[in-house]
Amino acid sequence: MACQPPPSLHTANAVAVLAAQTPPTAKKVADTPVARLLENAKKQTTQTRFYDPAYVSLAYPNGDVSLERGVCTDVVIRALRASGVDLQKTVHEDMRRNFRAYPRKWGLKRPDSNIDHRRVPNLQTYFKRHGKSLPVTDRAADYRPGDIVSWKLPNGLDHIGVVSDALVPGQSRNAIIHNIGRGTEEEDVLFAWKITGHYRYFDR
Repeated sequence: MACQPPPSLHTANAVAVLAAQTPPTAKKVADTPVARLLENAKKQTTQTRFYDPAYVSLAYPNGDVSLERGVCTDVVIRALRASGVDLQKTVHEDMRRNFRAYPRKWGLKRPDSNIDHRRVPNLQTYFKRHGKSLPVTDRAADYRPGDIVSWKLPNGLDHIGVVSDALVPGQSRNAIIHNIGRGTEEEDVLFAWKITGHYRYFDR
């Protein structure tokens, strides 16, 4: 999982918690997979209060840890599940068929449906293998609401979050919904760290 930095890595621009808001030019979004993804991701900011990387035995499919806790990947997993995508199941099935295509960082010899989908490198691999990758750029406009972004933190850990439909006050970039150690929050962190992946699960 590896998405919690030490407190010293929370820079001033990375900790400004944003109240949920709709961009001034935004229109009411129809009931689409992206809309459901965003609705669920934003709900997590009032539901998931703790960062907890503990290994947990999960039900399968559609298994989850307690909603009040989780890690960065759980934000993405729960948001996509609201749109009918169970990453626990899809990642596990892909790893069963193509185990060698995935990172060999944890000493495992076979897939583990309790944890594989909760690891950032595995999600990066799955999204790339299934045509969800987009170019990484430094243009805020390229990152749309509902997109998924991954980063490499200064301490070398991987992190992942969801692009919100809320604009950062006074800026032209969108906030990020993520859990980096204090529960799920909506913050101005798109360019706070080195971006390592940009993914769009649903066609527009």
